[in-house]
Amino acid sequence: MEILSSRVLVRSHDPERARAFYRDVLGLAVHREFPGGTVFFLGQGFLEVSGTSTERPTDATQLWLQVRDLRRAAEELADHVVRPARREPWGLDELWITDPDGRHVVLVEVPADHPLRRDTRQ
Repeated sequence: MEILSSRVLVRSHDPERARAFYRDVLGLAVHREFPGGTVFFLGQGFLEVSGTSTERPTDATQLWLQVRDLRRAAEELADHVVRPARREPWGLDELWITDPDGRHVVLVEVPADHPLRRDTRQ
């Protein structure tokens, strides 16, 4: 199987409010819009907010977004923070926010000395 593209689908109790959050609060750029949905650029992928759901999201699925400056993100998103930034045992700095449906969005900064930043080429 060859994967050509991918995206995360988000169903919301209030899709317009969810779209406004991802567009206006997080500042994600719009890739495309269609009747009933919006697809946002999400780094190297896409986030599609479309359809509705009457069920609340669970912690079984979270969005993981790498940011350049976690301190700045914390300041900009202070009203949405549910867990302050901290260094995790695996070495990443993480801050948790929620979207309008209560879905956890994990914002991550990779510290300069973390293995993800090292050039492992020989």
